[in-house]
Amino acid sequence: MLTALAINNYRSLRDITIPLAQLNLVTGANGSGKSNLYKALRLLAQTAQGGVVNALALEGGLDSSFWAGPETLSRAMLAGEVPVEATVRQEVKRLKLGFSSDEFSYLIELGLPKPDSTTLFGLDPQIKREAIWVGNAYRPSTVLVERRSALVKSRTGKDKPAGWQTLNVHMQHSDSIFTELADPERSPEVIRLRDNIRAWRFYDHFRSDNDAPARKPQLGTRTPVLHHDGRDLASAIQTIFEVGDRDAFDTALSDAFPGAHVIIEYESNGMLSLKFHQQGLLRPLNAAELSDGTLRYLLLVAALLTPRPPELMVLNEPETSLHPDLLPALSRLIIKASERCQLWIVSHANRLINSLNQFEDCNLIELDKQLGQTEMIGQDILSKPSWRWNNRS
Repeated sequence: MLTALAINNYRSLRDITIPLAQLNLVTGANGSGKSNLYKALRLLAQTAQGGVVNALALEGGLDSSFWAGPETLSRAMLAGEVPVEATVRQEVKRLKLGFSSDEFSYLIELGLPKPDSTTLFGLDPQIKREAIWVGNAYRPSTVLVERRSALVKSRTGKDKPAGWQTLNVHMQHSDSIFTELADPERSPEVIRLRDNIRAWRFYDHFRSDNDAPARKPQLGTRTPVLHHDGRDLASAIQTIFEVGDRDAFDTALSDAFPGAHVIIEYESNGMLSLKFHQQGLLRPLNAAELSDGTLRYLLLVAALLTPRPPELMVLNEPETSLHPDLLPALSRLIIKASERCQLWIVSHANRLINSLNQFEDCNLIELDKQLGQTEMIGQDILSKPSWRWNNRS
């Protein structure tokens, strides 16, 4: 389980460390930084896929994604006693992302290359540093793998004593250690952490329009993990019926739609189609006939009740298209799913927020913005997780 997320100099997240629990609810006013926190987590996920530099480029590059304010905000600035003015930068320009967990922790720093008039790619982001260590707190004695520019080294020996071995001296600046140095003999922790991150699951764009893939029959195949756009909804539901928790599915459905039930029909050409039986109707509705809210609720049920739960699942604004009366049922479904995996929910729907926040173990992350900088409301030096970037060169 992730225990903390640290971001430095990414958009409005100038310097923030968020404590994490099994169920995390991110909320705040429009423009407070919820989307930036979500995007930062997605960027971290891209490190294990080998696409963090390209993902940053799609956001407009490092300059576009970098904190746009002064390097430091003094107490006088925050209090409004003096105006916010540009200052001479004391440190090199670095965008930093990291997380701590119960087992391994990780950080990555991205920056710009040295000026070079011989190339037209002088603004390409580069990976300047990566590190993997044991436990929550970064200490030199707990580091297992460290990469600085093109040099990567790791601890030697079965029990990881003080010695070091060089893994690579010519790392490409756009390549992460997760994609280049996953060696089961020399760096097994890289493989372990890479696979953990790759298993993170994001759901942020379930289509429910008339042409949505979930509305059309699909070729039936066992589907323990719902596709991110919901195209294999019928197969995912049938998989839950056969190898998952069908009782939980039926409970979640009747909680939202009393008396309703779903069946999956097999057609002669191998296609599966969804049939929604609702109390009071003389015939079932197929997926093409469902309202946007009903279809989206079924997609959320299929995602949250997956027979193969990930270590981390992220739902970005799951309340979209849902009637407010469905939100209490959704909150109960989310709480049920949090028993099997760590959940991260981003929402601005008060009814969902209030319902989830009544759950004792819900970790409320309420964001606010001051002078363009995102902060966690109520966080102080005692409640802020310990985090060290350890920027020695």
